[in-house]
Amino acid sequence: MNYLKKLVMAMLCLMCTLQVIAQEHPSIMLTKKNIEAVRKGTTTYPLLKKSYQKVKADADKAIAEPINVPTPKDAGGGATHEQHKKNYTNMLNCGIAYQISGDKKYATYVESMLLKYAADYSKWPLHPKRKENHQAGKIFWQSLNDFVWQVYTIQGYDMVYDAISQKNRAAINAGLFEPMLKFFTIDCKETFDKIHNHGTWDIAAVGMTGYVLNKPEYVEMAIKGSAKDGKTGYLAQIDQLFSPDGYYTEGPYYQRYALLPFIIFAKAINNYQPALKIFEYRNQLLANAINTSLQLTYTDGTFFPINDAVKGKTYETAELVYGVDIAYADIKPMPDLLDVAGRQNEVIVSDAGLKVAADLHAGKAKPFAYQSQLIKDGASGKEGGLGILRYGNNEDQQTLLIKAASQGMGHGHFDRLNLLYYDNGVEVFPDYGSARFINIESKKGGDYLPENKSWAKQTVAHNTLVVDQTSNYKGNPDVAQKNYPEVLYFKSDKNLQVISAAERNAYPGVQMIRTSALLKVAELSKPLVIDIFQTLSDKSHQYDLPFWYKGHVVDASIKVNAFADQLKPLGEKYGYQHIWLNAEQPVKEKTGYLSILNNKRFYTVHFATDTAVNLKMLSLGANDPEMNLVESKAFMLSSPKSNNQTFFNVIETHGNSNPVSETTTGASSKVSDLKILSSSKDQVTVSFKVKNKLYTYQINYNNKENFIKLN
Repeated sequence: MNYLKKLVMAMLCLMCTLQVIAQEHPSIMLTKKNIEAVRKGTTTYPLLKKSYQKVKADADKAIAEPINVPTPKDAGGGATHEQHKKNYTNMLNCGIAYQISGDKKYATYVESMLLKYAADYSKWPLHPKRKENHQAGKIFWQSLNDFVWQVYTIQGYDMVYDAISQKNRAAINAGLFEPMLKFFTIDCKETFDKIHNHGTWDIAAVGMTGYVLNKPEYVEMAIKGSAKDGKTGYLAQIDQLFSPDGYYTEGPYYQRYALLPFIIFAKAINNYQPALKIFEYRNQLLANAINTSLQLTYTDGTFFPINDAVKGKTYETAELVYGVDIAYADIKPMPDLLDVAGRQNEVIVSDAGLKVAADLHAGKAKPFAYQSQLIKDGASGKEGGLGILRYGNNEDQQTLLIKAASQGMGHGHFDRLNLLYYDNGVEVFPDYGSARFINIESKKGGDYLPENKSWAKQTVAHNTLVVDQTSNYKGNPDVAQKNYPEVLYFKSDKNLQVISAAERNAYPGVQMIRTSALLKVAELSKPLVIDIFQTLSDKSHQYDLPFWYKGHVVDASIKVNAFADQLKPLGEKYGYQHIWLNAEQPVKEKTGYLSILNNKRFYTVHFATDTAVNLKMLSLGANDPEMNLVESKAFMLSSPKSNNQTFFNVIETHGNSNPVSETTTGASSKVSDLKILSSSKDQVTVSFKVKNKLYTYQINYNNKENFIKLN
């Protein structure tokens, strides 16, 4: 009720204030009242000085070159595509350089560039490289890039607005920005009203342009949707795309990307209409979303690459530079955000960047505090979530993630109850991410590769259970989107951290439960990963549990003999067609281990099952004629025929190998004797030894007070 009341109050306030928008330029990231302070800051505070020097250097490079506004013809990564991206960056940099230096040559550059766009824009048809099932842009192959272009360009225009003659402003508005507003809201209406990151960029572009051009009707549409009824638009996007914990439903990579339009439009709203108190909306949800984005990284700053993620993206990305600066300066001045800003080694040359740089210079930063936590998914926080377990400091941290979140819309993967494990600064059991070489035109124009659907999205591409060699929901995203896992339990104590979740809809008649933990035992310096994956079914199925790993297998309890004859694919569809079966051995005792060396450290995976399984050694690359797939290796525990099945795994992190001194320590495992003592729908009990000390570990599904018992 409190949330609804806040929404109503915001709407009433909006209607009262939309009629008149105070016009002052610039008024988005850098505001007129703070220009003198920011100018002084660029000579006083090292990080702001460094950031401005880079902006100015880029601006100087831009004005030294001829203005180039090519007729759009290339897809992502192509020459015209990259030039138009370069143009919006140049205009923003020159706008900032003009405001800080006062040198009109920078404003003249932006003015000339915009006049050229204004003269050509209406002549351009929809992009010639547009693709089926994608809303086409005019400047770029998809409308999304046009929206992004405008979010940056309107900031540059705002910076130089007062330096442009009224006549030329009228020409720019009439030839470029007004037609663009119509294109974004009418031709792209479906996207404008879509609850999706493309819609967010569209809304931000329209709303920010509406503010700068003093067109309140477009601001209202941006905030409340094309029908101005609040069912779509900016507030609806915040309500439906973020959980109360600030988790964006498409996953960390797209949360990072989507945050910029959310944050920068909020900054514009706050500057132009502070009475709306947009940063207070949904209990400061935008601040929570920025903090959650940072928590969705490993300690090296890389985002957890679940769903359609391009791997290697870090919080140093421009979107999080904006996010961290605004979160700290305008919403919640948390000292550990300053630590991130320092690592980003950049601030936005703006009001917010000034405050961040000043407080960093004053020594107010504290180390960013990564936390073990359950990050809930869904608008109401009831659609599963991500369980993140962490142990150790930021220099050498174990991190275990279990994905028990919803599908994540079109960018989601069929990876219910997927496991990721990081340690020692590297991936140990990784997620493949997306099959894409972004902005590399020779690889399908930088777009998603066909293997993104045939491989990367499929269940077997992840560290989770596959039933009957078929992906979750038979690979149907519409069905998957209607269902989500249930988080059964989460705990984060000093010596025991646990996440347990169930997926009951991915396979008809099969219930899957995964309970994973970081368990600190006195005998070992590093916690053990305890992973129990249980299936319950009235019918017999094939159960495959793969572990895609980084590193090299250096030891195994089972003699693995690679096939000497021609390799064959593991299956025919659902991703199996892309996997080479390199070796297969029965696990006669229903228990065994493999030891992997990765980044000079050993990871021994001990396993036990309650039915007979085969150990399969796998590599990626079958049926890949254009060699699009990235080299990957896995071992798979495969139960060919059983009803109920329990996989009990213990991952032991130990030892060190030093190639410089040619020494190895702690390579021998200290864990042994894994046993499944009992397994039912109510309870699972297992045991194992560490240096001959017996541990009994019990899961009680019906007892939340004593969900885990350890003896």
